[in-house]
Amino acid sequence: MMREVFQRRFARAIEEDPERTKGEWPDLVLIDGGKGQVSAAGGVLAELGIDDLPYIGVAKGPDRNAGRETFYHPDGREFTLPPNNAVLFYIQRLRDEAHRFAIGAHRQKRAKAMGSSPLDEVPGIGPARKKALLMHFGTARAVRGASLEDLQKAPGVSAAVAQAVHDFYHAGR
Repeated sequence: MMREVFQRRFARAIEEDPERTKGEWPDLVLIDGGKGQVSAAGGVLAELGIDDLPYIGVAKGPDRNAGRETFYHPDGREFTLPPNNAVLFYIQRLRDEAHRFAIGAHRQKRAKAMGSSPLDEVPGIGPARKKALLMHFGTARAVRGASLEDLQKAPGVSAAVAQAVHDFYHAGR
């Protein structure tokens, strides 16, 4: 995933601002991860011919203990900051905000996927008819396998809608 993100981000930066005059290029890249993530990022930058962009990895300590972060240089060197260091607090807040954003986006995507159904693809089926069909048949799979007569028996489903659903799932069989 790190390779993909770096590939997209910096390939686009090269295309849109090859001279680095528009302010699109970062002064420093902080990578949320250790040696492996730093290595992946460095590989992409090397492939793209970017050799002057500073980057460093930040990972929680071996016990996943916030406050004992280890910093990883691309050349393999590692260092830590004292637990009460202001820069360390700032980097922790940056990481926590990035995590909050990513978790929120993931939850939003998952909630959207949970609300979707194969019935959403059937023309003429809105939320009310979708709910009526699911309440009557139980699952979208059962709706797909239902006969025209069974579809017509579902409450709130007209003969025309039942025909449209049946045709959608059984056309070409």
